[in-house]
Amino acid sequence: MGDRIADSLHVATALIRAGVAKPSRPDRSLRALWGLRRWGPTLAAGYLGAAARYPGAAAIADELGVLTFADVEARTNALARGLSDHGVQEGDRIALMCRNHRWFIEASVACAKLGAHAVYLNTAFAGPQLTAVLGSENPAAVIYDQEFTSALEPAFAGRLGFLAWRDGTTDAGHGGLGGSAGVDHPTLEEVIDGRMVAPLTPPTDPGRTVILTSGTTGTPKGANRASPGSLGPAAALLSAIPLRARETTVIAAPMFHSWGFAHMFLSTALSSTLVLRRRFDPADTLRAIAEHRASALIVVPVMLARMLELGADAVSAYELSSLRLIAASGSALPGPLAQDVMDVFGEKLYNLYGSTEVAWATVASPQDLRAAPGTAGRPPRGTVVKILDPESHLLPAGVSGRIFVGSEMLFEGYTGGGDKLRLGDLMSTGDMGHFDDRGRLFVDGRDDDMIVSGGENVFPSEVENLLAALPGIREVAVVGVPDPEFGQRLRAVVALEREATLTERELQDHVRRNLARYKVPREVRFVDELPRNATGKVLKRELV
Repeated sequence: MGDRIADSLHVATALIRAGVAKPSRPDRSLRALWGLRRWGPTLAAGYLGAAARYPGAAAIADELGVLTFADVEARTNALARGLSDHGVQEGDRIALMCRNHRWFIEASVACAKLGAHAVYLNTAFAGPQLTAVLGSENPAAVIYDQEFTSALEPAFAGRLGFLAWRDGTTDAGHGGLGGSAGVDHPTLEEVIDGRMVAPLTPPTDPGRTVILTSGTTGTPKGANRASPGSLGPAAALLSAIPLRARETTVIAAPMFHSWGFAHMFLSTALSSTLVLRRRFDPADTLRAIAEHRASALIVVPVMLARMLELGADAVSAYELSSLRLIAASGSALPGPLAQDVMDVFGEKLYNLYGSTEVAWATVASPQDLRAAPGTAGRPPRGTVVKILDPESHLLPAGVSGRIFVGSEMLFEGYTGGGDKLRLGDLMSTGDMGHFDDRGRLFVDGRDDDMIVSGGENVFPSEVENLLAALPGIREVAVVGVPDPEFGQRLRAVVALEREATLTERELQDHVRRNLARYKVPREVRFVDELPRNATGKVLKRELV
C-alpha cells in the first residue's frame, strides 16, 4: 500500500514538474481526461487530449508545413475510418516503412484508434531483409514512402498498400498517382479525403507496437510491446530527462526505432510540437532548431559527431539559445564525444542506455557525463539494473558481468517466437557492464562482442574509447578476427579527420602506453567511414 502511494505521488510530482498537469479550461481538461479514461495511455488518447486542450497549437512541423492538434485528431479519425473501409480490421498488423514526417505519426495514431498492431520497418532494410521480416510478421497492409516501392514490391502480393510520402511532394494534397509502374495504391491523403472526422469508439483491445531489432547480428526480429499500463514509465523518464510540456522538440532520430518512437509517444503526453525532417543533415537540423526556437533535440550519437564536424564557428552561426536539452541514445556514446558536445553546446546532454527489448535501463545526466565520461548513467525510478556473473550471482561495483534490467517496460517476447534470457522479473540486455562506486553504470560491450586473444579477455569499447580521444581520429571500431596463433587478434578500423596523418604504429604505441599489451591492436585499417545502420550502430560484422 505504501509503495503504491509513493509511486502515485512520484507520477503526480513528475507530471506537474513537466507541466503536463498545467491548468486549462475545465471543459477542455475534462475532455482530455475522458479520452485518457476511454483509450488508456495510447497515442490515440494523447492526440485526443492535446486536441481538447490545445486545438490550435502546432502539433507537427515538417517539410510540408504545420498541422495543429485539432488537424491531427480529425485527420487520424478519418484515416482510421478509411483504412477500415479498405479492409483493415482490429487486430490486423500494419507495416510502416516511412521516414520522419506527418504521415508516420498519423498512420501510427490511426493504428491505435483501429486497434491494429503497428510494425515499424527500418528504412535501411534491403530487399532480402524486408522479405524475411514481412514473411515472419505477415502484415495485412503496408504503409510506405514512394522511394521504397521497388524494395517492397515483391511483398505487396496479397496485401493492402497505402502510399504515404510521394517523391516530389510539395504540398499536403499530394494527389493519387500511386507508387510506381505496376503498383496502384491509394495515398493516405486519398484515404482521409471526404471521410468523417468525428471521434471513434475505442477498440476492444488496444493495438500493440512491434519495433524491429536492428539486425546488426542477424535477421531483424520483431519485439512485441503492449501499450504501458500506467503513466509510471513516462513519469520515470521525465524525472531523468527533464522534457517539458508544450515545448518544441526536433526529433532527428528515426521514429521507426525505439528511441525516436519513445519521444513521439512522450510528445502526446506533453502536447509538444514535433519538428521533423525526412533525412538527417547536420546543418539543416541546426537550422530547424533556430527557425522553430526548439528547446529539445533527440538524436543518435553519430548525429552529434556529424554536427561537430561542421566546426564550432559554423554551429555558433545558428541562433540556438532556445535549446536547453539534447537527448541521445540508440548506440554507444563515446566519452570523448560527450565531452566535445558539451564544450560546444553547453551542459545540456543526456544519454540513455537501453535496447529494443528492455526499453531503457539507465540515464546519464550532464553532470554524470562530465564526472565520468563514457558512463551510461543510473537507473530511473521504477527500473532495476543488476550485474550478474555466469551463475547469476550479484557482482560488486567495479566487476564486469551480464547486465540485467527489470521494469514495467520489458517487451513481451519476439513475434516469431523466442525471448531474451530472463531471471525472474529481470531480463538480459545482452551486454556486459559494471557499476562504479557512485552507482553509475558502464557498458563494457556485447556479451558476444568480447574478444579472447591468447587467453585474455578484451572488450572492444575500452580500446575504442582510448583511440577515439586521440586528435585526428573521426571514428573507430575494434573487432576480433581469426588468428591461427592467438585464436583471435584485435583489428582497429579507423576513419581519420581530413587533415590527420596518424599511422598504424602511432596508434599501436598509444594503446601500448595506456593499456595492457594484449589489448594492442595487431592490425590497423584506415577507411573513409565506418559502416553504420540507420540508427548509427556500427556494423561490425562487415569489418571482420
